[in-house]
Amino acid sequence: MLKIPWAAALLAGALGIGLLAGGASYGGESDHEQARHALEAGEILPLRSVMDQVDRDYPGQIVKIEFERDDGIWIYEIKVLQSGGRLVKLKIDARDGTVLKVKDKNTKHKDGN
Repeated sequence: MLKIPWAAALLAGALGIGLLAGGASYGGESDHEQARHALEAGEILPLRSVMDQVDRDYPGQIVKIEFERDDGIWIYEIKVLQSGGRLVKLKIDARDGTVLKVKDKNTKHKDGN
């Protein structure tokens, strides 16, 4: 079972409720509103689904979640603290859950390989 800090759970809920429609600009809207629009438009996966995938494939404690647009693609950036103190940073395509990049202090690779 995924164990996350209370603050991370709140962030997950806030991000999971919203995101921005691809390519559209919503001016001064907050990240939360942009996220909500993207989710409602079916352009991204709910954060909860992505967190479940991360828990399954990269067990540990999620310590940070960011949501950003990179080259026109919505990205979830998630940091996971694993056993032994290993910190893994994941870049995940918010549209389909594809792991685009994995970094830890010993390994750097793209496409989850």
